[in-house]
Amino acid sequence: MYKFFIRPFFFLFSAEKAHHLSMRLLKGSLAIPGAKFIFNALFNKKHTNLTREVMGLTFNNPVGLAAGFDKDAKYVEELSHLGFGFIEIGTLTPKPQPGNPQPRLFRLKADEALLNRMGFNNGGVEAAVQRLKSINPNVIIGGNIGKNKVTSNEDAAHDYLHSFEALFNVVDYFVVNVSSPNTPNLRALQDKEPLKKLLDQVQLANNVKNKPKPILLKIAPDLTEEQIEDIVEIVKSTKLAGVVATNTTISRDELGYTKDEALSIGNGGVSGAPLTYHATEIIKLLRTKLGNKAVIIGVGGIMTPQDAKDKLEAGADLIQVFTGFIYNGPSFVKHINKAIMNFKTL
Repeated sequence: MYKFFIRPFFFLFSAEKAHHLSMRLLKGSLAIPGAKFIFNALFNKKHTNLTREVMGLTFNNPVGLAAGFDKDAKYVEELSHLGFGFIEIGTLTPKPQPGNPQPRLFRLKADEALLNRMGFNNGGVEAAVQRLKSINPNVIIGGNIGKNKVTSNEDAAHDYLHSFEALFNVVDYFVVNVSSPNTPNLRALQDKEPLKKLLDQVQLANNVKNKPKPILLKIAPDLTEEQIEDIVEIVKSTKLAGVVATNTTISRDELGYTKDEALSIGNGGVSGAPLTYHATEIIKLLRTKLGNKAVIIGVGGIMTPQDAKDKLEAGADLIQVFTGFIYNGPSFVKHINKAIMNFKTL
């Protein structure tokens, strides 16, 4: 029903308007008495085989919602009724910022993809903290943190530390995002020296806590193998919990366009089916280099339950969806969980 009736309706609107409309409808629907019970029955798949103990946390299932979908933690409670084992909010910055001018989110329907150049639009970390304090969802929450556009890379650590401290008591784990292609020069922080310096400072702030929380690094899919080896070395030396692989890609090679057409689409990161194979290959490489101790959250191009299996087989401990959730609808998480419930590598 979703693909034939609901999705065509939402696709009548621009991608960003459709997102806000769908979230308002979800919130309104769940306010109806009895609706939460119905949603849980429709979209949740519960089984002991799906439970995961990862990073010292208990996940009801290994399928999460990737960062970027609920940047400001406005809909965590509502989204928790759609079967997710965890929800990652953000990317959040210390100060509110509007992001890039609209339009900045585009559907590439023929490729089952999205292109975004959002630019870390969010209402600031403090507003998100207040929202999270007011709810108690039965789901693991991750906090994805970044820097404000106006903050130089030299001062970036200040921004990451600010958001880390603000969110510490209201999230279960952290993701340091230095891999978005939509904030100028942000990806330069993935270079070996600035990255190690940044992560050392965040990990130092974490280690003085009574109960430190898991910190992961989100990486781009456009890194060379040499850069990935540098990141593996840094993850080990800074004793991070692991890696989120991967963010969106700036490559247009897998799009079904001519070179000129692909360039005309403009700047931004591509997610969805064009990223499926490459993200899986990066997970395989990371697992080989990291060994079994570090956690890998696999994200990028999970458009079918088989794609989810492939990520897990490649070495991911947990997985996240975003574009596949938009193209397949709210039952997608349940379909994945049914498919992986008895998957031999889990």
